[in-house]
Amino acid sequence: MADAMRLPLEVFYEREARHPERRYMVQPMGGGRIEELTWADVGEQARRAANWLRSRELPPGSRIAIISKNCAHWIIADLAIWMAGHVSVPLYPNLTAESVRQVLEHSESALVFIGKLDDWPSMAPGVPEGVPTIALPLHPQGQFDYRWSDLQASTPIRDNPTGRLDQLATIIYTSGTTGTPKGVMHNFANFAFAAENGQRLFSTNEADRLISYLPLCHVAERVFVELSSLYGGMTVFFAESLDTFLADLRRARPTLMFGVPRIWTKFQMGVYSKIPAARLDFLLKLPVIGGIVGRKVLAGLGMDALRLAFCGAAPVPDALLNWYQRLGVDIMEVYGMTENCGYSHICRKGEFKSGWIGRANPGVEVRISEEGEVQVRSGATMIGYYKDPERTAEAITPDGFLRTGDKGEMDAEGYLRLTGRLKEIFKTSKGKYVAPAPIENRLAVHPLIEQVCVVGDNLPQPLALCVLSETGRHKAINGARSELESNFRHLLDEVNNTLDKHERLLTLVLLNEMWTVENGFLTPTMKIKRSVVESTYQGHYQHWLERRETVLWHE
Repeated sequence: MADAMRLPLEVFYEREARHPERRYMVQPMGGGRIEELTWADVGEQARRAANWLRSRELPPGSRIAIISKNCAHWIIADLAIWMAGHVSVPLYPNLTAESVRQVLEHSESALVFIGKLDDWPSMAPGVPEGVPTIALPLHPQGQFDYRWSDLQASTPIRDNPTGRLDQLATIIYTSGTTGTPKGVMHNFANFAFAAENGQRLFSTNEADRLISYLPLCHVAERVFVELSSLYGGMTVFFAESLDTFLADLRRARPTLMFGVPRIWTKFQMGVYSKIPAARLDFLLKLPVIGGIVGRKVLAGLGMDALRLAFCGAAPVPDALLNWYQRLGVDIMEVYGMTENCGYSHICRKGEFKSGWIGRANPGVEVRISEEGEVQVRSGATMIGYYKDPERTAEAITPDGFLRTGDKGEMDAEGYLRLTGRLKEIFKTSKGKYVAPAPIENRLAVHPLIEQVCVVGDNLPQPLALCVLSETGRHKAINGARSELESNFRHLLDEVNNTLDKHERLLTLVLLNEMWTVENGFLTPTMKIKRSVVESTYQGHYQHWLERRETVLWHE
């Protein structure tokens, strides 16, 4: 199998030679200006940048960082780094200076590409002294050692270096809900395995269109957008900003789209802001008219050309899946990790089974350990953690299976269901174990809740900390608290009726303050840092328990 795999750069050169004038990337430049780049344009710029990198005479395999929001030159820089024989180290565009320094020093990055960023002044102090910075075409204000134009003054390389399958391609630092980030090492074989199999699984082709808006530094977007576009030949459209996102989406009219549950929910809430939920739901149920309305809603979102829609990073509520199905979109749940290129399980089209993710992807072996942990093995499994053999040994079994840390079960047909995280499962003071994730998923579907964290370690019964959605906060500010409390009591009863006695929630605690990356409650991938939530609110637990109220406010 390994001999048949094509390397990412090999695939790029094939497309560059076969259809150089075909459009590859569409990049908003601000002020309404759009830049279209062909495969030849991308190749020319990457080859010039690669020659400049070669002129630096860095040791082969040097680490070169990319700090930028998604843009065409993020991918071009990545290609150039590979062409020059080096290793790319992507960083999240919203890290603190401390986190930037931690990653750059741990990876020993020799250079840093700087691109689209919202708050570069707060990040810049994290770049170690003596590490040169290179400004991409879209970059923030500031002092940089080199500009993209400096690199483009070099002559383009004329050879076609591809690297080797076993050669390190990238180090992806996980955002981590606990502890310090870990540098996940992937070689070109890992990327090739995930991309080749993904292309065959979904029959992607040059007529397909993608929109890139989730962080490219995250493995999901890296594989779904960068690698998929190379192996499938698809056109990639980039989003300019949150304010222009709907216009960007309509411009792209993607045929394939990946999102996290929160994103798909925001689209739904956006639709409801224009047409009341009850009225839309009524119209969608009508014969003939329902189909027309569904197509009109999708066209308004720029999703009328979607043929494949995916959702990952967290379980997807059935109610959300059903809503999109009524519009005419089947969202397929995806399961994977940074450590296996996000390539593990997926729900195939027409195989939806409520409560279950789907079957293993081609080439993926799965087993459930005695402790109930999901363990997977495939050609996409990481080499290991950079400079961390101990953590690598903890993560990968002697026979090569990745320990996911997720509890789960499989049915007779091979469908996987996750039942919680091994490390997140807590024990109440009554000695009963509770998995918070399934309970959180039941609460999170409510339109008045934006974020939720179920806690209960050493408490008699679990509590749910609920951050109100924008609609919920608006109602609370405008004197509708009693209405909200009534809504939440009803929700609490509904959820508790589905739970075992020891899992039932004693109280819903309503919070007005959002949990964000900036205030330390979320990782850069928007996952809740459970340890931060616990340390912030645990001093109130006893007081909340003593009040014995089903719904209460924390100001």
